Amino acid sequence: MRKLKLYIAASLDGKIARPDGGLDWLPDPTAEDYGYQAFYDSVDTTLMGYKTYEVCVGFGPWHYQGKTTYVFSRDPSKSCVPEAKLVAEDPVAFVKKLKEGPGRDIWLVGGGEIVTLLHDAGLVDTYVLALIPVILGAGIELFPGIKAQANLRLTEHRVFPNGAVMLYLEKGVQELGS
Repeated sequence: MRKLKLYIAASLDGKIARPDGGLDWLPDPTAEDYGYQAFYDSVDTTLMGYKTYEVCVGFGPWHYQGKTTYVFSRDPSKSCVPEAKLVAEDPVAFVKKLKEGPGRDIWLVGGGEIVTLLHDAGLVDTYVLALIPVILGAGIELFPGIKAQANLRLTEHRVFPNGAVMLYLEKGVQELGS
């Protein structure tokens, strides 16, 4: 079975972007790889919510060339670049089927709403989190409105000269209060 992997950066206070979606607080990705290339080579599919898709499109040429990309939206009339496919069906059912199909692992790019939904459904297998040494105070949460507790096992960690810490975690999810 394919694994669903969340690879994402967050501030120390759990934000993945500023309130307006800004990412100017992230370190320069050209200065350090942060394990990105090895991770990118391990997946053949990317998933993201429509708001995250809009941010990605704003970066210029489509960054996920050669990957199958699914963009989730409740509005089936939304449009996507030709390299991406809009999915207006239930994300949980869609991802369950996707994980059972052939292929390499799947990258859950973001944002917070789809991350929370798939986490709460117990579908995220691996969490690769880059903790950036900044406290934003306000912004888009990594896990807004989370309902499921995740007991994670640290499998690897790396500390970078700029203070960023990469955490590689595997899951075990149970309901809060259980």
